Amino acid sequence: MPNKPAGRKALRQTKKHAAANLIRKEAFRSAIKTTLKSKTVEEAMKMVIAAQKALDKAAKTGVIKKNTAARKLSRLMKKVHAMAKK
Repeated sequence: MPNKPAGRKALRQTKKHAAANLIRKEAFRSAIKTTLKSKTVEEAMKMVIAAQKALDKAAKTGVIKKNTAARKLSRLMKKVHAMAKK
């Protein structure tokens, strides 16, 4: 436990930021999972938009790196296109 007021404030900020980061991370993970679980290709393409939005927001706020978001989106699109070919 920090002794100085600045240390206490830093601890409060860290907890608040960690909670916000967790919400962002859960948002893009659940969006990816729902996209992969969708039954039809049309439904999957709609869910891809939501997943892309969640990934971009996570990258913009620094939860994940920009290239990580791009890589995850690329792999997701690859799987969706594979679903379309079946």
